Amino acid sequence: MNCIIVDDEPLARKAIQKLVHQTENLEVIASFNGAEATKAFLATNAVDLVFLDIQMPGVNGIEFARTIPKNTLVVFTTAYHEFAAESYDVDAIDYLIKPVKLERFQKAVEKANTYCKLFRTGHTSSNIENITTDYIFVRSGRRIFKVHFSDILYIEGLKDYVIIYLGNQKVITLMNIKTIHELLPKSFFVRVSKSYIINVNNIDSVDNNTVYIRENEIPIGNIYRDYFFNEFVTRKILSK
Repeated sequence: MNCIIVDDEPLARKAIQKLVHQTENLEVIASFNGAEATKAFLATNAVDLVFLDIQMPGVNGIEFARTIPKNTLVVFTTAYHEFAAESYDVDAIDYLIKPVKLERFQKAVEKANTYCKLFRTGHTSSNIENITTDYIFVRSGRRIFKVHFSDILYIEGLKDYVIIYLGNQKVITLMNIKTIHELLPKSFFVRVSKSYIINVNNIDSVDNNTVYIRENEIPIGNIYRDYFFNEFVTRKILSK
């Protein structure tokens, strides 16, 4: 994949460049200190991935992300935790807190690479084949997977695809997150942001902004927070 870096701080751009150089199959083709020059570059160049700061002079990163071409992926880089939920409302694939550690950076790149391959191959045959009270058959590429609801940790959506996370396995299919949410049992699957559905039976812990499932941190969107806490967290605590 190729990538560009957008950050108004020179030291921050250098830090991301260093991480890119330590990561295989990733190349920096340009870096910018603001949205205006970046927009001009994207208009004439194919870019796979943008590392984008949020707080910049003029247009901030979240506003600018809404203008980025559909098949260009966005990873936000920022010193502030509070923008996490909002970042997923613009289809960012990840949210990295500065200073960014190499392991966390490479995890974001791995996710980006998964989606980048999907965009390049243009899968169109993936879908739900059948659904029962306990499991669902999901077509992914040339295979059909039997996925038990109890095995699903969470589901992540980006653009026209969803990734179903099953512990050590993930199943990727061509479907938007709203459609798959409507098919899942509402008793223990809940949408916590524009990009995420979780299985509440697999929650390890929660705070006001994040759901923790194993090593995964899933942001809670502002418009989903009250329903999630009132209908699932509080209700389950009181019922025990």
